[in-house]
Amino acid sequence: MAGPDNDMVIAALVALGLLALFLTVLLVRHMREMRAVREVGARLAAVAQTGDLEERLTPQAGEGSAGELAGSADQLLARLQKEALTRAEREAVFRRLAEAMHEAIAVERDGIKVANARFAELCGAASPGQLVGRSLAELVHPDFAGLMAEHVRRHREGLQAPNCLEAELRSTNGRGPRLEFTFSRISYEGQPALLVTAVEMSPLPTAGEAGRGHATAWEALDALGEGVLTTDVEGRIVYINKSGEMLVGKAAPDVLGKTLPEVIELVEEGERKSLGDPVRQCLSTGGRVHIGRRGMVLSGEGEAERSIELAVAPLRDAAGELSGTVITLRDVSDLRGLTRQMSYQASHDALTGLVNRREFEQRLEEALEAAHGAGQRGVLCYLDLDRFKAVNDECGHTAGDNMLREVATLLKDAVRDSDTVGRLGGDEFGMLLVGCPLEKARQIADDVVRAVADYRFVWKDKIFNIGVSVGLVEISRESGSIEDLIGAADSACYVAKKQGSHVQVYSARDELAARSRGEIHWLQQLQSALKEGRFELHAQPILAVEATTVSGPGLEVLLRLKDESGVSVTPAEFMRAAERYRLMPHVDRWVVQTALAALGRGAVRLQPGRSLCINLSGQTLGDPAFLEFVVDCLDRTAVAPDRICFEVTENSVITNIEHARRFIGVLHGLGCQFALDDFGRGLSSFANLKNLQLDYLKIDGYFIRNLASDAVNQAMVTAMIKLARSLNFRVIAEHVEDMSSLDSARRMGVDFVQGYQVGRPQPLA
Repeated sequence: MAGPDNDMVIAALVALGLLALFLTVLLVRHMREMRAVREVGARLAAVAQTGDLEERLTPQAGEGSAGELAGSADQLLARLQKEALTRAEREAVFRRLAEAMHEAIAVERDGIKVANARFAELCGAASPGQLVGRSLAELVHPDFAGLMAEHVRRHREGLQAPNCLEAELRSTNGRGPRLEFTFSRISYEGQPALLVTAVEMSPLPTAGEAGRGHATAWEALDALGEGVLTTDVEGRIVYINKSGEMLVGKAAPDVLGKTLPEVIELVEEGERKSLGDPVRQCLSTGGRVHIGRRGMVLSGEGEAERSIELAVAPLRDAAGELSGTVITLRDVSDLRGLTRQMSYQASHDALTGLVNRREFEQRLEEALEAAHGAGQRGVLCYLDLDRFKAVNDECGHTAGDNMLREVATLLKDAVRDSDTVGRLGGDEFGMLLVGCPLEKARQIADDVVRAVADYRFVWKDKIFNIGVSVGLVEISRESGSIEDLIGAADSACYVAKKQGSHVQVYSARDELAARSRGEIHWLQQLQSALKEGRFELHAQPILAVEATTVSGPGLEVLLRLKDESGVSVTPAEFMRAAERYRLMPHVDRWVVQTALAALGRGAVRLQPGRSLCINLSGQTLGDPAFLEFVVDCLDRTAVAPDRICFEVTENSVITNIEHARRFIGVLHGLGCQFALDDFGRGLSSFANLKNLQLDYLKIDGYFIRNLASDAVNQAMVTAMIKLARSLNFRVIAEHVEDMSSLDSARRMGVDFVQGYQVGRPQPLA
């Protein structure tokens, strides 16, 4: 009879059996799944060997890991198949276009890759396939083989070389026909190649041609696809064939007896300049005139303009005397269009439409030659986007490509039409400002930085803000190679990015001097302070001399910087570096935004009718975008404009008089008040005071110190107060450090006083 212990043993054995069965099932399933994965891998390897992109792995893979792996592999195969079809379609379109064209065309890359029937005919081949793999040097006469090989090499490597080359072809019976070869760099099957066009310059007569009758010759001329005209010795047209009538857009009766300029107008395709009368030139010199290479446009009445090639050759009688000319016209509109398109593709970035690095460097080389030869200056700017990687990482390369297109548009809009903007690679761009002074280039760079900073890229439900760092280097007689220029601009851009200054002008001499003065140290401190929030604001009270005064300045905001050890540093120590490296607009923006935010949330205690004084630098006054920034801050913080008083110095106003007048005029109209700070230091602004809407004159502290005992200072302060009264300004005396100076200022009629005697600066709450 089973006892309780036996029941427990049986239950345990049953449990162990079930567990073993479960583990066995799991193991079998795992082995099946691994076998399925191996089968998928084997089939994928087979696809890699056969190249059959139509094969799909999912139907036989089942579920689980094998199914997921097969699904991913099928997606990859579908993508590769689509790309292969696209490439095949492009190549097929190109081949059909080449075969349909009358012009002789071939593609050369380490030998001829493809040619049309016309090219094979000119080269004496029975079919285009016979030319595949052969070099152009093999096709020309041995006397031209070396020249052709060198010409092809230079064009393939992007070196300077003439676009056209005339050469004679090989022939089994002596002298072969002479062709004009034209070269353009293109991309073929994803690799660089040359598009070669050939035009027959001097076709050889065939046996028996000389004995043909006169009527047969005219019929042959009418059958030609090129226009043929002949003139007499006075340049009047005496014959035109059918193709010529079509090209000039006029029938023979309307052409015969007239000169060429009376029938058509020949202008240069690029600059639209008239090219005169090539027939008259031929008659005058007795030599051939060929102007087709310069890209001509033929204008006929009622006809669209055509791109043509034109040649004029002298006609001589049996005695060798000049009897007239023969003119050949050939419509090359389609060929020129194709050549221009391929040339554009070879010199421009496919994504942004900007010039690519090769074209940019070529234009930089031309600017450098102009600087070395004619002394024409310019500026090279190297730009690197900030936080571009975040867009690619979060939204993919499609989003990144769209953003690059939009940024390219911003850059083109920021420069002149005569300037060049190029994409140098990835998220790096270049701007070539020819004939632009360095200071103007600096302003353009600042405009670019602001435009990019204000730009917001929206992708689906995400919004990104990016930035840009710009390095500038001047192009002058002293400049080295283009590699030196690009390296210097890149170094300046790197410094701008590392220091956060956004714009940096390269100057090895200035950099060395700055290091000796310690300005680089302060530059780094300022940049890190802006990034890490180590600036802080203090406020010093301003008191009214008369107790009955109910309006006027109440506090002045003072800036302090905490260094890395936490010690507070006054502006006197870092201001020079901030101004030298043009950081003051950034600092002033931080001060205005922080001060208005504190005032808006009630953290600053001001008596009713009193205002908060904020200092502005000269660089900030010269910033056209700062006015809009201040108005925006006032709107966002809801601070009443009459609670703000901006302090500007004499020198900053005089240096930026037009910007200052507009800035002061607009904000004063809104209700803001203005004080002329450090008045008397330069004594240069008297003539401009009456044209500025100011409220206060703030006498420089130099005249207030020892005011009680210094007679000269007393006379100066008296004159300043008198001037202020005549202009209806109120007067503030700063740096009032003792009671005697305070009493003297009060007796002389000062309205407000500020200094340690009144109150020391305290942290702004």
